[in-house]
Amino acid sequence: MARPKQERKICNPPLMQGFKPFGIPRKLLSSVTLLFDEYEAIRLLDYEGMNQDQAAVQMNVSRPTLTRIYEKARKTIAKALVEGNMIVIEGGNVQFEKQWFRCKRCFKLIGGLENHVKCKDCKTHNNEELTAINTLNEKQI
Repeated sequence: MARPKQERKICNPPLMQGFKPFGIPRKLLSSVTLLFDEYEAIRLLDYEGMNQDQAAVQMNVSRPTLTRIYEKARKTIAKALVEGNMIVIEGGNVQFEKQWFRCKRCFKLIGGLENHVKCKDCKTHNNEELTAINTLNEKQI
């Protein structure tokens, strides 16, 4: 029997929920899913410029596992670009450092309820306007 997948450590979710091709209505597009850990691999390796050993330690995975995650992310993004698909960033077996929320009105990303302040674009201010991106469990900080 295969060993269960270890949760990948993610600092924070992406600012956006995904991307779509310019000029094509959303209802006409197919979508591909980029998992949170795939996004994190792209962020650490390509955006932050870490080497694979550093990124693997940051995500709490082995270097070969990071390479597999990264290759899958690159293929997903390439498919979206070539075929004109929308990219939706969600899901995966991940562990965030803290609980994250997104405002239903302005889509602002909020790290923890204690950091929830009234947005200049939002008319109301309460926790019901927030959608949880992740839920805390006993392993999370």
